[in-house]
Amino acid sequence: MACEFTVYLNAGQHDQAAEHALAALDLVEQLEDQLTVYRDHSEVSTLNRTAHGTAVSVTSELVRLLSKGQEIFRDTDGCFDMTAAPLSKLWGFHQREGRLPTQAEIDRTLDQVGGQHVRLDETAGTIQFTSPNIELNLGGIGKGFALDRCRELLLDEEVGDFLIHGGHSSVLGCGNRMGKSNPGWQVNVRHPLRPDRVLAEIYLRNQALGTSGSAVQSFQHEGKRYGHIIDPRTGWPAEELLSATVIAPTAAESDALATAFYVGGVELAEAYCEKHPAVGALLIRRTGRAGDVELLEFNDAVVNRKR
Repeated sequence: MACEFTVYLNAGQHDQAAEHALAALDLVEQLEDQLTVYRDHSEVSTLNRTAHGTAVSVTSELVRLLSKGQEIFRDTDGCFDMTAAPLSKLWGFHQREGRLPTQAEIDRTLDQVGGQHVRLDETAGTIQFTSPNIELNLGGIGKGFALDRCRELLLDEEVGDFLIHGGHSSVLGCGNRMGKSNPGWQVNVRHPLRPDRVLAEIYLRNQALGTSGSAVQSFQHEGKRYGHIIDPRTGWPAEELLSATVIAPTAAESDALATAFYVGGVELAEAYCEKHPAVGALLIRRTGRAGDVELLEFNDAVVNRKR
């Protein structure tokens, strides 16, 4: 999943906790083998080759993941879309060699994108693509799903207090960190342009956090910066925000919603959080002053702001 996974435990709290943490990390590798599009034998790669016009059976866990992804696709008006990978390829971000496509190229590629062309039958456990050239890429939700599965494994083994990182952008916390006055586990939100600077502190307790931003992956063309997060509705990079951080009950939700809010901006985040009180968000955008940023918070996401 192109990142390092780490499990943090309270020392000496749970018997055999380290062994169970290692089992959770082994599970991540198994899930990578199932969900990646970069291995021809994976379940998702097989779907992308075989599900055009034909209903293909999938495992129950993949049905669960795809169902959540499709739900978020609908609830965010397509701002999160598991079929959007062709747009990233068009813009050169899959090879980390950004290029500016023509509008004609974007329009042709948009014909290959759209979650509405994914027909998921949860009862039968099948999936079918109803339009040519549709393909799935779970990069925006798969890492969070892996964290959720790790949580299930650890809780089944009666390990109830832990923090799991999936890279720097996906975090899941259960229970409490011993010796700290605040409930849960502290996670810092850093300045998207000055990573040495902390903007806010968030405490996770039986929650997950996901962050999306394009500060790292971008390119310049004729003085304009283009980020790697593409709006699947227009085919152009999203521009309103510098970063979007989401706190949600599951890591699959927080990861997918962070992408959706980055694309849909303040209006989408505010409307979604109003309807979903268990979801909080912290959006960061530029102000009119050079180097300055504005923090927008929904559903009391932040414990402490640092200015």
